[in-house]
Amino acid sequence: PEAFTALQIEEATGKEVDAGFVGADLDRIRANIVSLPWVDQARVARRWPSRIKITVTEQVPAAIWGERGLLNTRGELFVDEARHIPAELPRLSGPENHSAAVARRYLDVRERLIPVGLDLRSVRLDPRGAWDMTLANGVEVRLGRRDVDARTELFLDIVADIITGRAEDIDYVDMRYSNGFT
Repeated sequence: PEAFTALQIEEATGKEVDAGFVGADLDRIRANIVSLPWVDQARVARRWPSRIKITVTEQVPAAIWGERGLLNTRGELFVDEARHIPAELPRLSGPENHSAAVARRYLDVRERLIPVGLDLRSVRLDPRGAWDMTLANGVEVRLGRRDVDARTELFLDIVADIITGRAEDIDYVDMRYSNGFT
């Protein structure tokens, strides 16, 4: 629904292709195509005797960034204002230029939650540097600003198992204590 079209690719390559088989700048053609929002990768090659072959790979949305942005599978923001937001995607948010770090934390934590029967719905980094997560079962996990990696490990090693069978009794888990959690 919200992808690139053949017409957009034709417009992005038009002037270069008009230069002819020999005169076309393949690197510029590729750069023009990759600059389209929903294009992830492009390969451009000459095919004898008179063709230019273009192979395009579409971006795959892996998460929602902020209100309407979309991140690809590498945590890169590729659309700022998407018209259609897939509801099943996790919601990630944080200060500008922090999408890769938030995506990395999401992927690392999610990979360790799935085996214990839990999943992540959202990961948020606030402007002050405090982290919080919401699990798919609605439980919020507050990690704070300090010792975030150690607190995340404590949560994954001990708390996640406790939550698995008691999600309906727990609104949030506060990991912001130096010697434990509540």
